[in-house]
Amino acid sequence: MSGRSGRRKRRTKPPNPWEEAIIAGWRQVNEHPMFRGLRGGLGAGDSNSMPAEIWAFTTESGGVQYNPRHRASAAEWAWVFAHCLLHAGFGHLDPRTAPERALAENTVTDGRYGDHQPHAVYRAACCAVIDQYLATLKIGQPPFALPPPPGGSDEFALTERWLEGGVPEDYRVGEFPDFFVSSVETAKRCNHRNTFAAGIAAAARDALEDAGRDVTRARRTEMRVWDRALNWFVSSYPLLGGLAAGMKIVADADVARGWDISIAAVNAEAAEIYINPYAGLSNEEWKFVLAHEMLHAALRHGERVGWRDPYLFNVAADYVINGWLIEMGVGEMPEGLLYDPGLKGWSAEQVYDRIAGDMRRLRKLATLRGKGKGDIFGEPLPHSHSPGRFLDLDEYYRGALATGLAYHLSSGRGLLPAGLEQEIRALDQPPLPWDTQLAQWFDEFIPAVERRRSYARASRRQASTPDIPRPAWVKPEEQVRLPTFGVVLDTSGSMSSELMGKGLGAIASYARARDVPYARVVFCDAAAYDAGYTPVDDIAGRVRVRGRGGTVLQPGIRLLERADDFPAEGPILIITDGACDVVRVRHEHAFLVPVGVGLPFRPHGPVFRMS
Repeated sequence: MSGRSGRRKRRTKPPNPWEEAIIAGWRQVNEHPMFRGLRGGLGAGDSNSMPAEIWAFTTESGGVQYNPRHRASAAEWAWVFAHCLLHAGFGHLDPRTAPERALAENTVTDGRYGDHQPHAVYRAACCAVIDQYLATLKIGQPPFALPPPPGGSDEFALTERWLEGGVPEDYRVGEFPDFFVSSVETAKRCNHRNTFAAGIAAAARDALEDAGRDVTRARRTEMRVWDRALNWFVSSYPLLGGLAAGMKIVADADVARGWDISIAAVNAEAAEIYINPYAGLSNEEWKFVLAHEMLHAALRHGERVGWRDPYLFNVAADYVINGWLIEMGVGEMPEGLLYDPGLKGWSAEQVYDRIAGDMRRLRKLATLRGKGKGDIFGEPLPHSHSPGRFLDLDEYYRGALATGLAYHLSSGRGLLPAGLEQEIRALDQPPLPWDTQLAQWFDEFIPAVERRRSYARASRRQASTPDIPRPAWVKPEEQVRLPTFGVVLDTSGSMSSELMGKGLGAIASYARARDVPYARVVFCDAAAYDAGYTPVDDIAGRVRVRGRGGTVLQPGIRLLERADDFPAEGPILIITDGACDVVRVRHEHAFLVPVGVGLPFRPHGPVFRMS
């Protein structure tokens, strides 16, 4: 008799690691408080109809369909799913928020996804903005290389710009969309934008509550007046609550006496605020002082000095911060601090340009540290207390301010000064390199020759439809006024060949891109030398260094402005090393100078600093 059982054991299906990675990635996104409510469901798409380059897409109801043919880790799927859900959270599925021209294209022709689907340019702009936002959230990792951030523009500004000038190669998207626009009725029913805003507020609230519990445990039962002021930010002022939770107060009379600290000073690297415990301020005054020093650290005023005088830039930043705090009603400003209501809406750099000409008077002004001394320390001060935390400055201060801003706005705490909100949002945007800024200046003031399509010259016919003629891009044949610009080049002995080569090379490349055939060039050292209209490719070869010593640029600018053959609206680019005279320019103009160099006058046009 056999010992085998007549019942067969059911074989269990072995686990699929790729399916487990998809599930783990979806769970990681759902566990993030920011995406609470944005859970329209996850499903596998039709691998036969989805192109291979598509990883996933967002349906009109906010659900996510993924391509099962892709193989990736859980972190990569988490990034993909977060990207799709952010399309819903940003309102890209709502036809009421998109520009009219952005919904003029039906990219999916079988009718399954609606009649008015997003234009490829609008989709490219939306994806570029979401990729830039995802870089600050630190959710997962992208499964492919991402292009650099497009800058500070939102998706609507990018759409208008790219509809006119074309989508750059790095940002182009395929024919199949990764999100589909819903009907107005569906958009009203789902209301993804409000759900996402509530998720942001919940994430900020959770972070601040965790920070508040940590700070409360660390505080002594008997709090000193400055400790109570700092704790107030954590519990009652969300904009600066995240900052206050990570800052340490060093109330040491010996440190204050040894470093001449009258009231307070700050070091951003160690996240320490040094105060004079004998300053004799009230609770409301300490709120103002601590908020002042936290904003110095978070807005990176110590690192934004650049070529400027550190103390004068500190004074300029004090004027700006004190104006913001008075406008927001944070505490009470102690007597004697710097405040001028006439500077409302100005940035620290703009205030610096205004006050830099009166250094003798400004040296007598007092910051929170004292008269003639800046309250921003570049290095942590030595003291006998436990050290503060040495931080990843960009990560900590950007995250604390951005989270605080989102919670502050969602909780209806009142309006913020436009300048402060703009600076907080700017922390999420990496600064543009000088050559990109110069290219944007060219785009603004030097229009390209407009092309159009014409059947007079046939384009290449597609292999699939060889019998259908198509128009080609052509430039207008009638007489048009070609764009041009002026260049005033400092050719004195102090100008290096490397500096001139960088500037002229950038000018030539951008001029070619804008179809500018000639530029009006004037060389200047002690006198002006008119080189006339020069082909942009030959500008660098025509430079001649004449003379030595100082540079006088005003005659060269005057020569261009009075020339009969130079257009009245033509912009002028001035390239100098800063060792020049004071110039006055009536035309639209810009300066190109080396990094770390200041001009001996207040410029009225943009200044691009070559690195």
